[in-house]
Amino acid sequence: MKKLYNKSIHEISLLLHIQRSSGIITKQKQLGTTAAQPRSGRPRTMTEQGQSMLKHIVRRRCQLSAESIAKDLQTSCGLQISTTVRRELQGMGFHCRAAASKPLYHQVQCKASDAVV
Repeated sequence: MKKLYNKSIHEISLLLHIQRSSGIITKQKQLGTTAAQPRSGRPRTMTEQGQSMLKHIVRRRCQLSAESIAKDLQTSCGLQISTTVRRELQGMGFHCRAAASKPLYHQVQCKASDAVV
């Protein structure tokens, strides 16, 4: 690789059969490596272990509120989270939807509906 430092980006791309626009060559020349660099931004509050525990809690008891799920996570994993629970659940494919409440039929109503049909 040291032999390639004296060459231009065009010559290196021809030798290695890499497109010039890929950015790999300039990244190697500037940083000395092509490995991924650390990204900026806030670190995630929910670890992978916490995500699996959250999924386990929801599958075990699906009728819990987000607050009670957060309390369960705090006792089991030691994670101090609040609004992250809803966001993580939506990311996993669980959505907050309650079943529609339907009126109960009495025996008289059932007989009347059977007679109509």
